[in-house]
Amino acid sequence: MLFITLEGIDGSGKTTVSKMLKDSLIQSGHRVLLTREPGGEPLAEDIRKLILDTNQKPTPWTETLLYIAARKQHLDNVIIPALKEGIIVICDRFMDSTSAYQGYARNIGIADVEEVQNIVLGLTKPDVTIFFDITPKEAQIRLLNRKRNPDRIEKESQKFHESVYEGYQMLISENTERIKIVDSRKPINEVLQQVKFIIDNAIGDLISNHND
Repeated sequence: MLFITLEGIDGSGKTTVSKMLKDSLIQSGHRVLLTREPGGEPLAEDIRKLILDTNQKPTPWTETLLYIAARKQHLDNVIIPALKEGIIVICDRFMDSTSAYQGYARNIGIADVEEVQNIVLGLTKPDVTIFFDITPKEAQIRLLNRKRNPDRIEKESQKFHESVYEGYQMLISENTERIKIVDSRKPINEVLQQVKFIIDNAIGDLISNHND
């Protein structure tokens, strides 16, 4: 069916909108699976706890490979089976996160990270990716207002989050057909409307191509 991924820096609001998007699509008569990364599957959730543990200090490549290992487990056991059943899959983060956070911000290199991901993940790629655009400074304010302790990645420096944002901009420029941008500084309902417009078009294109 349709594989949708949601991307953005921490604090961009994508997780909140993802739940609203799922409800909207279900109300429109679609079967929908909302999942997340790292996680979405028992072993992948265990890897998530390890990655985000504030007591851990993995090297950049160790961190990268843990994310990709969790993704492979999640893809094979959850995402691909759901897509084969004709279910719309919405995934909160996917391969672009690793390219931006580890490939760019950790200075490993986007090309090297994408090469490994292509080998491990195979041909299953998102049909459409929505990037929730907000400045790192505005996102940081949102994170400070959260009523939970920040995880290891969220606790990174402002400079790191600015680098992640730069990494995303590079990915967007190289994947203009797949990655669509929404202004996530807007009120939540306006952000949802932007997202729904993109998804409705993607579903329409899918139906049109199928009929052809």
